[in-house]
Amino acid sequence: MSSEGLQACIDKMRDAGVADVAIETFAELYERLAAGETGLIGEDEIEPVDAVPDADELPQVDASELLDQAVVIKLNGGLGTSMGMTRAKSLLDARGGQTFLDLIARQVLALRERSAARVPLVLMNSFATREDSLAALDRYPQLSADLPADFLQSKEPKLLASDLTPVSWPASPELEWCPPGHGDLFVALQTSGVLEAMLDRGYRWAFVSSSDNLAAVLDTRILAWMAGEEAPFVMEVADRTPADRKGGHIAQRRSDGGLLLREIAQTPDADVDAFQDTARHRYFNTNTIWFDLRAIAGSLALPLIRNVKTVDPSDASSPEVVQIETAMGAALGVIDGARALRVPRSRFTPVKTTNDLLALRSDAYEVADDFRVALAPSRAGSPPDVSLDPEFFKLVADFEPRFAAGAPSLRECDRLAVRGDVTFGADVVVRGDVEVEAHGGPVHLADGTVLDG
Repeated sequence: MSSEGLQACIDKMRDAGVADVAIETFAELYERLAAGETGLIGEDEIEPVDAVPDADELPQVDASELLDQAVVIKLNGGLGTSMGMTRAKSLLDARGGQTFLDLIARQVLALRERSAARVPLVLMNSFATREDSLAALDRYPQLSADLPADFLQSKEPKLLASDLTPVSWPASPELEWCPPGHGDLFVALQTSGVLEAMLDRGYRWAFVSSSDNLAAVLDTRILAWMAGEEAPFVMEVADRTPADRKGGHIAQRRSDGGLLLREIAQTPDADVDAFQDTARHRYFNTNTIWFDLRAIAGSLALPLIRNVKTVDPSDASSPEVVQIETAMGAALGVIDGARALRVPRSRFTPVKTTNDLLALRSDAYEVADDFRVALAPSRAGSPPDVSLDPEFFKLVADFEPRFAAGAPSLRECDRLAVRGDVTFGADVVVRGDVEVEAHGGPVHLADGTVLDG
């Protein structure tokens, strides 16, 4: 059935206008999946990584010439569906009425002003995020550059787990499709013609991060180190904590000592405990990478990730499907000479849940002169641990009215756990370790309430 299933997928993708190179990449991964490849990486195949170079030890150097050859790429295809959103997550208010895209635009403009370098901003959008995001950037005409403002990531059919044919879901046809993972970055750059445009205009270095991580900004020390080391690819990694135990970690192949990235979806069930052992596997992928644009011209045979879900993520009873994915960080194990670089946790502030969003909006974070968002110095590198009741706070539409007067002060908060229907008034202060519970009905915390653990 696999050959028939693949042909049905190819026909569906062609009908939808998917580029030939993207179809070819999907077909190669499909054939590997149909042949029984799982993409699993067993603990017996790898060794932990004990140490990597440290960004904090890199010297300040004049990187003006290199900076004029650098491009900032932001992954902007996410809709924030886990928070109930139906538009680009980057258009959500991040801080003080400024969206993620507002702050990203200002970060790039500030860098240009300081350096007089070109530094274009280019978004990797999805079909669902493109129109609104480009319209939002129209507010910044000074961002105009000699490159397109964006390029589109591809899409591919979800596959019925039972026979690997493309799933049909007439109730919501858009759910029949999925993105191919951010490993599609390399293919999408090529199929869009944007990679060729970058090279033609004298660009060489790409800095790539997610649009929900406002702490990830182009650091000229890293750029200079990468160029000096002649590294074609660099992954930023950080020290793992218990909160990162499910995030992808780096390791060394026993076969040749090369580095690789292992995601939890690539881990055999028997090795999950070892995967989550943060003392054994010390460094996690921050999803921020750098690469030499010349190193990705051509095909990168990224490892397969077999992701099993339901066709409707909100309906556990809907048919089980397989999504074929790749991770851009997996290029660490594919590109010869790829390196990992340890960065401080201050460069990692992604917003995946409303817990993260509340912390980001609070005074536990500050906006620097260059519009980078970082933890307040008093936090000593550690964000507050926020846990909001998912029944009342998981969706943005429920979260916003419960903090209509603004986020509470979390500058001196170690942990905030909220259980039940709680609404916060203005200027609420949380200190230490605090739990708030609403018993028997909604609770409103009055303006100026101080919760001292």
